[in-house]
Amino acid sequence: MFLLNPKLKSDTHFIADLKISRLFLMNDSNYPWLILVPRKADLIEFTDLSFEDQIEVLREINLVGKILQENFGAEKLNIAALGNVVSQLHIHVIARKKNDATFPKPVWGNSVAKPYAEQDAQDLIKKIKSLL
Repeated sequence: MFLLNPKLKSDTHFIADLKISRLFLMNDSNYPWLILVPRKADLIEFTDLSFEDQIEVLREINLVGKILQENFGAEKLNIAALGNVVSQLHIHVIARKKNDATFPKPVWGNSVAKPYAEQDAQDLIKKIKSLL
């Protein structure tokens, strides 16, 4: 049974369920930052998914990546599945701009997260849902 890691739950806002993954907004307004979590039990590595599910997750990465590029001015996409802090498989898709809080450095460890005001988060979630 799929269970979301408590850290992922506390750090994000739910957006929608896609075919394989649950889509979240990272609660850091420094960047348009989405996270895909495949809704399968006990996944740690991308290679733990069946090949068919890997292909579908890649489609989902492409979908949210295009949304970030076309609607949020991403000059560069950072796509990563690190899992060093939270081992549950999750994929970060982050819109980067040359003038963002840490560019060209990675987002991790180079800035303090700036949580969204609740209404701002809900407005952004509504916008992203309309683009899916």
